[in-house]
Amino acid sequence: MEIANTFTVPVPVEEAWRVLLDVERVAPCMPGATLDSVDGDEFTGRVKAKVGPVSLSYKGRARFESVDEQSRTAVIAARGKDSHGNGTAAATVTMHLVDDGPAARVELLTELDITGRPAQLGRGVMTDVANAIIGQFAKALARQLAATPPASPGDGRPAGGHPAAGGQPDGEPAPARAATHAPARVRDDAVPDAIDVLGITSRSVLRRLGAAVSRFVRRLFRRT
Repeated sequence: MEIANTFTVPVPVEEAWRVLLDVERVAPCMPGATLDSVDGDEFTGRVKAKVGPVSLSYKGRARFESVDEQSRTAVIAARGKDSHGNGTAAATVTMHLVDDGPAARVELLTELDITGRPAQLGRGVMTDVANAIIGQFAKALARQLAATPPASPGDGRPAGGHPAAGGQPDGEPAPARAATHAPARVRDDAVPDAIDVLGITSRSVLRRLGAAVSRFVRRLFRRT
């Protein structure tokens, strides 16, 4: 299934591009996610989720398939499986940044393939879950940016976590990056350690159920 999301980052597009390519920086903002290691364009991690009484813990690997700085478009492919045997998940995420004055608009297109129990939730519920997760991520990222002063060219801090994010003189290749364990980061207290899918979708499910009942009642009255 394909899921489209849009959110705004409250910094100029150039800075937003550098920040969003810095996996170690943005990972703590993602609900339920833990970054384990980074090796160049590849990184490993875990995502925890709860669907009612069922606990899911996906562990997998992701990589930047492409990074186009000119168009500010990046493609990330990820694949993982649940440690409890409840299925697998694979996603290809295309991220495109658009200049929006003092802010940057981030457009995401996710091609998602899920097997096992989560697949039974259906497309509508999965879309609601994705919208809620992206909303929480955007709020946490905005808080982080507000608390962290932007990097300046001469302060010695890297411009971004990805070789294509900048920081290299023209004509010089980015240095090889050794595999490292992701540094410990203090997670925002407002970012949950696990995604509560049932909590996110309960209102959505009720709305959809109510709409279905209403349609059934209308059809019934038309027949009488």
